[in-house]
Amino acid sequence: MRETLAEAVALPSVLATMVHSLIEAWPAPVYTQPVVTTRFLGTRTTYVCDPRLIHNLLVDQAGSLERERFMLRALTPALGAGILTADGAHWREQRRTAAPMFRPDRVRSFVPAMAEAARATRARWLADGSPGTVRDILPEMMRTTFDVIVATMVSGDSRLEVGPFGRAIDTYLGQTGWTIALAMLNMPGWTPHPGRQAGAEAARYLRRSVAETVARRTARGEPGSDLLGLLLQARDPETGQPLSDESIIDNLLTFVAAGHETTALALTWTLRMLAEHPEIENRVLAELASVEGDRVADPEAVDGLTYTRQVVMEVMRLYPPAPLIVRRATADIGLGDRTIRSGESVHVPVYALHRHDMLWDAPQRFDPDRFSPEAVAARSRYAYLPFGAGPRVCIGMGLALTECLVILATLLPAFRFVPAKREMPAAQFRVTLRPKGGMGMKIVARHGR
Repeated sequence: MRETLAEAVALPSVLATMVHSLIEAWPAPVYTQPVVTTRFLGTRTTYVCDPRLIHNLLVDQAGSLERERFMLRALTPALGAGILTADGAHWREQRRTAAPMFRPDRVRSFVPAMAEAARATRARWLADGSPGTVRDILPEMMRTTFDVIVATMVSGDSRLEVGPFGRAIDTYLGQTGWTIALAMLNMPGWTPHPGRQAGAEAARYLRRSVAETVARRTARGEPGSDLLGLLLQARDPETGQPLSDESIIDNLLTFVAAGHETTALALTWTLRMLAEHPEIENRVLAELASVEGDRVADPEAVDGLTYTRQVVMEVMRLYPPAPLIVRRATADIGLGDRTIRSGESVHVPVYALHRHDMLWDAPQRFDPDRFSPEAVAARSRYAYLPFGAGPRVCIGMGLALTECLVILATLLPAFRFVPAKREMPAAQFRVTLRPKGGMGMKIVARHGR
């Protein structure tokens, strides 16, 4: 009774913290201990930060896990039952269908389109930029990565507009803190909360925009060879049936929304971190000098950007775009000396894992040499999870890393980025990891450009 009363008294404070940013509600020991179990309002949650146990959980026992309900409540109104939210046979079917789009050879073929989108951003900044003008870098990167997505996934369709689409994503994600917090507190789905109506309208806009894109392609009578074309031509290997219209919309929206959002975030945090560390930026610029001009569109030249890749990977250690992996057990699971009971939550707090005292030397320090080949070989694969792990590892991992390299190789030699404020923006959980208040920076053309 005393424990229940204490929880009830603490509820408003806990709710406020969860709504602001879920990672602030994590118990402090997740940064220092291998496994932490908490209980609140009758719900037991286990946080796992031991790489050996993470492998056991996400690989060996993946079949005994399902998507967490509070995350589904946050995502499914917009994304439906696509590859990010589905489970079981429906997920496997969609994964098999989309996999050819993300083969390494296919990703390399997209490099010229990535370079073209980055050059368009460079030209726009040179044409209308002012050295004293502060811009929020996140929407700028959103625009660039959206152009890449349109060119590679829905090629030839210029009616999918970046401005309204991006604003709808911002609006939708902006209210997910409430959705997640209320779901975690076992409140019913109809519970009113700030932003609920605007979020619902944003979800309807996103789904309508993608549905219209699919309809335009279908009316053309030519599926095409991009992601949308693959989805339209996909057939179930057992029944021979095509994907339903709803499934095509779910998956196309998932890849367009999640794909450009997470890559834009990685780029945004990277530009800020390089501005904070000029000695590292100079090493990057020296390497990028090898791919100036037309070579930025050459996949082999991009493959040679070893140190720049290390920088991006270190940025994603400190600021992983997807900062949390959440699952619910569908059967009792043995995890080391603990048992996760069926129905209980088990989380991998990626943001904490990447800053964990037991796994990283001086975890708050920005050091791209952590990702030299020798350092990577000496470290557990499951200590670093910006793209998840196991069967559900991010299907677009190679695409995202290549896109970051091409865009940085195009923009960094032409501009330096000056933070508008000295303090680094706080990292805020909004399903993805966003800079609270945006990332204001001055974009200044380098001498001779």
